[in-house]
Amino acid sequence: MGLSLSNVDVVYGGVIQVLRSANLEVPDGQMVVLLGSNGAGKTTTLKAISGLLHSDLGSVTAGKIAFDGADITNGDPAGIFGLGIVQVLEGRKVLEHLTVEQNLLVGAHRRTDQKAVAGDLDRVYGYFPRLPHLLRRTAGYLSGGEMQMLLIGRALMARPKLLILDEPSMGLAPILVEQLFQAIGRIKREEGLTILLVEQNARAAIGQCDYGYVMDGGRIVLHGTRAQLESNQDVQEFYLGYAGAEGRNRFQNIKHYRRRKRWLG
Repeated sequence: MGLSLSNVDVVYGGVIQVLRSANLEVPDGQMVVLLGSNGAGKTTTLKAISGLLHSDLGSVTAGKIAFDGADITNGDPAGIFGLGIVQVLEGRKVLEHLTVEQNLLVGAHRRTDQKAVAGDLDRVYGYFPRLPHLLRRTAGYLSGGEMQMLLIGRALMARPKLLILDEPSMGLAPILVEQLFQAIGRIKREEGLTILLVEQNARAAIGQCDYGYVMDGGRIVLHGTRAQLESNQDVQEFYLGYAGAEGRNRFQNIKHYRRRKRWLG
C-alpha cells in the first residue's frame, strides 16, 4: 500500500502555515523523489511523516497521512518507527563517540534475531564496501561521505519498510555523490525497498527515481514519472541546469507554470 499524504496542512506555533493541501504518494517498492528549493517545505513534509513536528511546535492541522492503511497523522515518532518508517535526517547525525560498528548495531537495537542481524551487517558491507575497514573507527572522525554511508547502513539495520532520505548528497564531492546514488539505486532494486528521497541534486535523484514531485511554497506544483520529469521544460530549467543560472527563479514566480497541468503527461 505504501505512504500517502492527502490534502495535508502543517502549521508551526499555531500561526505559520508551511504546507498547504500537500498530496503525495509513495507506492510499495518505488523510489519517489521530492524536489524543491530551500524553504519549499520538503523537510517539513518529512517531519510530518515521521512525527517530528512536535519538537518545532508544529502539527498537521488538516488532511491525513497514512502508511499501509494506518493513520499516522500527528503520530508518536516511536510508534511510527515501529511501523517500519525509518528516516535518515539531514546533517549526518552519527553517534559520534561510538565506533562505526556500534553505530550500525544501534540501528538494530529493537531486534532480537541476532543471526539475521549478522546477516544484515554483511549486506550493508556489500552496499558500502568502505565500512568494513572502518568498524573500529570513532564515527565522529569519519569523512562526510563515510558518515552518509554509515547513516544509511544504520537505517537498513532497522529493516525499514519505508526509508526516508533527507539530502543525502549535501556537501559531498561529485564522485561520492555518484557512488552514493549508485548504492541507493542498488538497495532499492535488490531489497525491493520503498524509498522517499528529498534531494537538491535533482539530476542524480531523478536518474534513480520511479516518480517525482516538485514542491514550492508548501504546495506540490508538478509531479510525474522519471521520463516526464526529465522532459518537462520547467524541471529542465530550474533543476537540471539546462538554462543559465541567472535565468532561474522560484516556481511560484513563473506565471506560465500555473497554466500547465499539475501532473505531467
